[in-house]
Amino acid sequence: MTIRARLRDFIITDEDWIFAVADYCHPDGIRSVLRYVPDPQGTRGVQKKYRKLDFDDSFVFMKTARPEWVKDVHIVPREHIKQVLAPNEKLPFIMKGNKKVRTIVGALRNGIQLDKMGVTGSLLAGLQNESSDIDFIVYGSSWFTARDIITQVKKDKTAITEISDEMWRDIYKKRKPEISFDEFLIHELRKGNRGMVDGTYFDLLYVRDWEDIEPFARGVDVGVKTIEATVINADFSFDSPAIYKIDHPEISYVLSYTHTYAGQALVGERIEARGMVEVVGDMKRLVVGTTREPKGEWIRSLTLIES
Repeated sequence: MTIRARLRDFIITDEDWIFAVADYCHPDGIRSVLRYVPDPQGTRGVQKKYRKLDFDDSFVFMKTARPEWVKDVHIVPREHIKQVLAPNEKLPFIMKGNKKVRTIVGALRNGIQLDKMGVTGSLLAGLQNESSDIDFIVYGSSWFTARDIITQVKKDKTAITEISDEMWRDIYKKRKPEISFDEFLIHELRKGNRGMVDGTYFDLLYVRDWEDIEPFARGVDVGVKTIEATVINADFSFDSPAIYKIDHPEISYVLSYTHTYAGQALVGERIEARGMVEVVGDMKRLVVGTTREPKGEWIRSLTLIES
């Protein structure tokens, strides 16, 4: 069978391992990261018990169990995949059993088609628990409409509210960014891509429409650099990687592989960015988030900070 998978889909293998798809293009197998494995002592699931693996543990597990699948992410051969879980296709089913998801969908329904929405994460796998966040997806340019709707709904004193200061501090500690908490908060509050629904945290995540997916190759690293530049296109600034086209004499794009710096700057703003310069053909890009928790790498909107 033909396997079609994009970022934030889940795949299930013939051994019932559940992977989160980590990319849009999959030349040699589905690029993904292992999230859940069957385990009789696991704490997730009802009929069958699963154990959740964090990023580092998933690589430890895979290096033992399937070392040949381990590259920069996990490359799952198509012949070992028995099911693809697509967030938009599973949404109607998830809504039936989750009032909080229904609340988010209800807020967006007037402006967004249902097939442009989805839910990923533990809810997609049916392995959520009481403390699980909601990873809510909106596809393509509809994401920006959804963000604006959620921003307005937060002001209307509904079940959807802004994040508390305490929660922001928890997010900051978890993300461990290379900018101060005050700078982090200024950037985050403007993005509008997080909130609370009846006391549960949710993320508004961007995923490309199928027609917007293009092959995307990593380049050759040539060294760390700090630059200042003006953003001239930010259409994919909430994608993964986040992409900023910039006006700079040497560097054409800034990319961020860490969610912290998605949506960090708007068109026309001056940014400061530090990361790894990579060469792709005759083009150079600056990449932020070359490791899971990037040290000494960041993107800051100087325009926002100075305003």
